[in-house]
Amino acid sequence: MRRKIIALAVAMLFMLPGIYAQETAEETPATGGALAFAAGLSLGADSIPIVKDGVTTMVTWNVLGFQPDLAFGNFGVGLDLTLRFRIYPEPDTALAIYPGDWIPEGDNIFQGILDIYLPKIQYVRYGHQGDPLYVKLGSIEDLTIGNGFLMGNYANTRFLPSQRIFGASFRLDGALFNFPWVGLEVLTGNLARFDVIGTRLFVRPLTGLELPILKDMQVGGSFITDRNPELYRDYDSDSSTSLPAVAMGSADILLPIIGGAVFPLAAFTEIGFQSENRIGWMLGAGGRLVSFITYGAQLRLIGPGFIPNYFDANYDLFRPEKASLLQNAPAADDEGFAGWFGSLGTSLFEDKIMFSVNVEGPFAAKPLAVSDNPSLYPHVRAVAGVAEGLIGGFSFNFAYDKYYLGRSEDRTFWADLIDPNDAVITAAFNYSTGGAMFTLLYNLTYNPDKPEGESQFDITSSLSTSIKF
Repeated sequence: MRRKIIALAVAMLFMLPGIYAQETAEETPATGGALAFAAGLSLGADSIPIVKDGVTTMVTWNVLGFQPDLAFGNFGVGLDLTLRFRIYPEPDTALAIYPGDWIPEGDNIFQGILDIYLPKIQYVRYGHQGDPLYVKLGSIEDLTIGNGFLMGNYANTRFLPSQRIFGASFRLDGALFNFPWVGLEVLTGNLARFDVIGTRLFVRPLTGLELPILKDMQVGGSFITDRNPELYRDYDSDSSTSLPAVAMGSADILLPIIGGAVFPLAAFTEIGFQSENRIGWMLGAGGRLVSFITYGAQLRLIGPGFIPNYFDANYDLFRPEKASLLQNAPAADDEGFAGWFGSLGTSLFEDKIMFSVNVEGPFAAKPLAVSDNPSLYPHVRAVAGVAEGLIGGFSFNFAYDKYYLGRSEDRTFWADLIDPNDAVITAAFNYSTGGAMFTLLYNLTYNPDKPEGESQFDITSSLSTSIKF
């Protein structure tokens, strides 16, 4: 039955011609200099896993929330003041408040206050993607450095609804000050912890020559680190391994070949360096065809132990496992390999219907011995969605990640593609009518270690009704 459910979900995904990358926070659009205020009230229920003595129990909490939004010109800010509670949770208790929303934990009270109260700011935004100055703070789904060879689409939302994390993304292009020779990108997944930090400095060395194509060439250097790979580890587990910080860097060249919005095309190359002398290189190109078809392709040379797109969309779920791979030296018989990456998508009706599939893997047979290195096996990520307004007030987004394709010996490729093992699924469904919106959020991660007879998925869910005024 489990495989049938996954097969149906994947089939529905591939029938849709779009992707809807919905923000966790609904941002107030630019107001052209006028002050705009909106607010929302929400009622619902969140299912949150509680770990005690090594046993995970799903507990349902009632939710009451207030979300004010303020916008002025390119600036916008939104708050999320949510109270989760249970009435008569025990015979001798009338009311219980979810402590994870308001009560700091740990010995460092200041750090605990930042962890709890900073995410009450749902988002802060200045500008929009592609502007010379862009700032986004809060829940972020698309933290990317450079071409995404080391970090691509990293998201800090993988623990919603139980935990909201406050991140930051900043981009400044010198063109804003009539100095287009230099630019800077800086980001962090958690502003309270400064755990995952990335930065890229780029220059346009030929911009003053006004040469076609070459004048817009970027030459950049990036550095990314995870200062605490164990930050979200379940400390009720039996693991006592201490993991060091992870650090890596890269150098890249980006060459926009065709500009404009109809047939943009860019070529790029990047060489990355990870710990223990791991090296990877890629050469790629990507763009759009007739405005609504997106595509990309890369040729990769992967050195022993190198993991491309180390900080991916689901990185927070597998931080300790990936750090352990970098801590251990590559196998003696690992000589590296050539790899590939391809992406294809579409965007229709002014991005109201969108769809994207990314596939990557090695030009090599799967390892003779089972390996935990994800770069040695194909990986598929598919995302689809429909924005509000195309089908009345209905909207949704859906993402399906399947890692380690082909690692199992007893399944064909297609059977393995829809098997829930090593899969991560996220889905959000919304229905809006008048000033009210109904939202259902699901995050599913397959957990093969659960006892026989229990659901093999770790599931967090949220059902809410919100009213804007």
